[in-house]
Amino acid sequence: MGTITRNFANNILGTGEVDATDGVNGTIPATNVADASLNNITSLPSSVGYAIKSVASDPPSLNAGEIFYNSTSGTFKALVNVEAWSSSAPMISAKKAAMPGGIQTAAFTAGGNDGPGNVNSTFEYNGSGFSTGGNINTTRRGGGGAGTLTAGLILGGFSTTVVANTEEYDGTSWTNVNSMNTGRSGTGSNGLQTAAFAICGYNGTSQTNLTEEYDGTSWTSGNTCPTSAGERGADGIQTAAIVFGGTTSTGPGTQTANAELYDGTSFTSASSLNTARERVSGFGTQSNAYAFGGDVPPSTGKTENYNGTSWTETSDMATARKENQSGQTGSPTAGIAMGGNTAPGSAISATEEYNSSTNTIVAAAWSSGGALNTARHNLSGAGTQTLGLVFGGYPSNNETEEYDGLTWSEQNNLNTGRGSGTGFGIQTAAVMTGGHNAQTTTENYDGTSWTASGALSTGRRYLAGAGTQTAGLGFGGYAPPSPAGLTATEEYDGSSWTTGGALSPSTFASAGCGTQTAALKMGGAGSGSPGPTAGTNTQEYDGSSWTTGGAMISANKSNQGSGTQTAALTFGGNTTDTQTLGYDGTSFSTRPSLATGRTYFAGFGTQTAALACGDNPAATTVEEFTGETITQVAKTLSSS
Repeated sequence: MGTITRNFANNILGTGEVDATDGVNGTIPATNVADASLNNITSLPSSVGYAIKSVASDPPSLNAGEIFYNSTSGTFKALVNVEAWSSSAPMISAKKAAMPGGIQTAAFTAGGNDGPGNVNSTFEYNGSGFSTGGNINTTRRGGGGAGTLTAGLILGGFSTTVVANTEEYDGTSWTNVNSMNTGRSGTGSNGLQTAAFAICGYNGTSQTNLTEEYDGTSWTSGNTCPTSAGERGADGIQTAAIVFGGTTSTGPGTQTANAELYDGTSFTSASSLNTARERVSGFGTQSNAYAFGGDVPPSTGKTENYNGTSWTETSDMATARKENQSGQTGSPTAGIAMGGNTAPGSAISATEEYNSSTNTIVAAAWSSGGALNTARHNLSGAGTQTLGLVFGGYPSNNETEEYDGLTWSEQNNLNTGRGSGTGFGIQTAAVMTGGHNAQTTTENYDGTSWTASGALSTGRRYLAGAGTQTAGLGFGGYAPPSPAGLTATEEYDGSSWTTGGALSPSTFASAGCGTQTAALKMGGAGSGSPGPTAGTNTQEYDGSSWTTGGAMISANKSNQGSGTQTAALTFGGNTTDTQTLGYDGTSFSTRPSLATGRTYFAGFGTQTAALACGDNPAATTVEEFTGETITQVAKTLSSS
């Protein structure tokens, strides 16, 4: 007879607790489990006591370390804790030494330096990507941050000299408030907007040991820190903080591993970091603190956890960096690293999330898909990521291919070969309309062949489309020789087109997605060659008229879209040709970028499962976008 042995890493949280039930409702009594055969669950006694749940599949939620029995596989299992960094959407633009605050799902990064110089921008992170926030009043880098996304604080920093300026954020705009008593950069800071702290930092002449506390109105000097240093990291709150790392002089090679605890009044020494470093970041609490990144030198991705007694190395970041920004408040099990610096002057936009939980997180990303059989550009598409369809384009302009999620297969050609049209629908019921030379031609696809259908009222190319084969939409476009885009919208019922509400403003080469009664137009150009100008304009259609939606983060044209009006994706284009943005029905935020910048291509699918096919010049390359996935980690227990 065997015993249950927890044969897995010591990162299990808890001690293998069992469910305290009465042994009914599908649970298995745990009494005398050590005397039961793991292969003969029926031999377990029926006595009442603590019980182990019996389930047919691994449960969606249990405490880390809690044991359960999977009756399908005939094994005992427990959820294990995983600590790891995973990639996320990049910042809108690269920057380093910005001033951060918030939590992993609602963070901000304000000011900083983009390489050429200091900036005043604020980026807001929602757990999926970044959007633009209000600009700070004093352009600077290297200051401290605290608070939340809707009640944030930035302090000190370096403009053309060290400054003492303090600003508060309400989630929309920054307001100047009372300055620090001593201006400085590289201070260790954290806390809340109404209860923040700033410890140490560079005052323009030397590294200091000064401490100041902010009460929501003014700064008050506190006791000095045992270590005089700048470029320090800090975690915790005003009355229970930890400060660590830094540099003790203004010259090179003076990194420190020192760490101190602060109780709101006085300091005590804590165990030193394993790796001395400056320009280090952190998140967490005083008794469960994390320090990550920094300059050793060189830049490092090392992450350490302080458990109230000592520091232990954990999972490293994928990208070694210093001067990165961290959402500092909230849970010690969920951190974020935003941007930073990989080498002198090299600001980056890369973002990573740190999670300590029973979940394994696979970040959203673009990856290579099966290559098209025929290289082309200005093609159109319809369907889903695993049931896709592309058709038309140049130079071979009547080819049709179907995708099964792995490979493309040749199908019957269009009757009228053309590119620069639009497509919508599904793989077995698709539509292509419009095209080069301002065509009105429309064709329906039934999964086998194309059939001519009712013509558009207004011939055009570079139009966008949305909807299904029996409830479709075509809008915008360009009809040479006129240099302007079109406002015309037409609705399709499967056989004929009727006039719908006009776009405002006129647009061509925009991204479209959604349905006939809830469509979305993103970006596009407003005037024709030469020199068409890309735009940020977004329009939403309700089945009768268009209204203005949230503006795109950056101007784009010849981009593509997927998803719905309230859960959309737009990607590629010839002004920001690798950028991917998500739309939630109100505003845009960044998503992981395409691996290959592309324009005049086909794009379709959903917000979490999209395809980008072809490119200009003609190409066969295909990329697949997959949204973030979260799965629990269940470890099988062995017998001994």
